[in-house]
Amino acid sequence: MKKPRHCSGRVIVIGGGIGGLATALPLVHRGFDVTILEQQAVPGGKMRQVNGVDAGPTVLTMLDVFQDLFADAGESLTDHVHLVPQEILARHWWQDSGPLDLFPDQERSADAIGEFAGTAAKTEFLTFSKRAARLFDGFSEPMMRQAEPSLTALTSHVMRHPALIRDMGLGQTLKRLLTRSFTDPRLRQLFGRYATYVGGSPDRSPALLSLIWEAEARGVWCVKGGMSALAKAIALLIEAKGGVIRTQTKVEKINTALGGVSGVRLASGEALYADQIVFNGDPRALALGLLGDTTNQVATITTKRARSHSANVWSFSATPSDLPLVHHNVFFCDPSKNEFADIERGFIPSDPTLYVCAEDRGQGMDLPKTERFEIIMNTPPLSQRAAQPEDYEICQTRTFPVLRRFGLSFSPEPGPDGLTTAKNFDALFPGSAGSLYGQTPHGMTAGLERPTARTKIKGLYLAGGGAHPGAGVPMAALSGKHAAEAIVMDRTSISRSRRTVTRGGTSMASVQTENVPYRSLDS
Repeated sequence: MKKPRHCSGRVIVIGGGIGGLATALPLVHRGFDVTILEQQAVPGGKMRQVNGVDAGPTVLTMLDVFQDLFADAGESLTDHVHLVPQEILARHWWQDSGPLDLFPDQERSADAIGEFAGTAAKTEFLTFSKRAARLFDGFSEPMMRQAEPSLTALTSHVMRHPALIRDMGLGQTLKRLLTRSFTDPRLRQLFGRYATYVGGSPDRSPALLSLIWEAEARGVWCVKGGMSALAKAIALLIEAKGGVIRTQTKVEKINTALGGVSGVRLASGEALYADQIVFNGDPRALALGLLGDTTNQVATITTKRARSHSANVWSFSATPSDLPLVHHNVFFCDPSKNEFADIERGFIPSDPTLYVCAEDRGQGMDLPKTERFEIIMNTPPLSQRAAQPEDYEICQTRTFPVLRRFGLSFSPEPGPDGLTTAKNFDALFPGSAGSLYGQTPHGMTAGLERPTARTKIKGLYLAGGGAHPGAGVPMAALSGKHAAEAIVMDRTSISRSRRTVTRGGTSMASVQTENVPYRSLDS
């Protein structure tokens, strides 16, 4: 491990979500003076808890992203969090059939599908799964792990690997691909659900999103203490390395001078200086001018594109009925109905699919009598919401009576304090319109339309699920890596140009700093 370089740059990270934390850790390890300003009482962003129960992401996939994050800081992930691999990825339920378990083993999943839906379905799954694996491998480096992907570069990549053209299903929606891939409507419904991982509908998301299944098929892990424990572990490591985290600190404005950032003004009136600022919030907040008019030309595409889905999220403790739950459970609506049509019209689904995370299961320990649960139902964002109230009674009747039809009940059922709605999410994450995933993934080029780490304003960078490469805990962490790498590269460019000027003369190196070779954080 190379000794960290010591830099004089002062970096302020606005927001302590996973994107902000993943930006701060590699920077503080390299000697940057890093301060995270978090509005809430604890860092974590959407990796939050309500009443001691996780109320955000529950699925940890793409473990290598987090192993690399810790290794880059000279640490081991497993020294800081206790991970439990899940033998069952998820248990899937329909009212007239099921359950169907899927596993981090392709052949075992294929056998389970064969028993559930017949030999033809098993063959169809293997074909689909192999295609998803090829897509995941084909687009991981040039898209997800590339800081600034372009249509030209991706087109060139696909032309060098022409088999991807067929696998991508160009011009097809995920729904159409699944209709062609599976005879059983329940399997179309199951694999269409993966579009919701990035806030989309299979009806309108590109077929390319079938690769999300492969991300989960490669393994799912529970974090002991909940996903918020991962955020806490990263935050503690940042502080141990000299970084500062200020909670319950609201940033009111990003200050600029001479075409670049100069610092921030807090709601308290305090002013803080910064050489670089990382905004780890919904980029739409900047475009809307919520942090001052000086940044309203940043990420303007976020005001022109539709928002991704929101959700009703229940977080509570209760004693469940005797149904064999695992950690991740999905209770599907009638396959002949389309809950996404309701969402597209701006309504809470009348017959929803419900995700139930039994947080104390799959942890390798005896179950407490009162268990912790998180229940998620997809809903439209506020920007798309029809004139329909979203009060406790409506949300309650769309959730718990549905689960009782499957034989799942809770004692007691949660009250209003256990519910987070789109309106609540908008308050927690200003500018989001309650959307949990930033811009919609709908459209063939949606993945190329997200704002990237660098912005038009010198010294201002973006990180988080609203920036490239998009939503989900691993993607948000990668966005943080992209932001940190951009800061290191830009800072190195400035230092080299200054040294050139100091030596005398105004060579091209002093004025064309963008041509300075870049050293990756991994180097």
